[in-house]
Amino acid sequence: MKVNRNLAISENGFVFNPATGDSFSVNELGALIINEIKAGKNKNEIIEIVSTAYSAEKSTIEKDFNEYLSVLVNHQLLEIND
Repeated sequence: MKVNRNLAISENGFVFNPATGDSFSVNELGALIINEIKAGKNKNEIIEIVSTAYSAEKSTIEKDFNEYLSVLVNHQLLEIND
């Protein structure tokens, strides 16, 4: 998975996609996930980071993470490479 290379995200969660001109606001968790993807972390690493940071069960995090990835793909913010 790869965040679109020109995607800009501010410290307070403002996301701008210059390819489409669209902008979005994400919460702290959304920004964390996007930044970890940009840093090259894989799905399992990100789930571990989120699970530890938010003291949540990995199964719950994985379900929510997969849904969030779908949203990012639908808004052309993320590419999933098989």
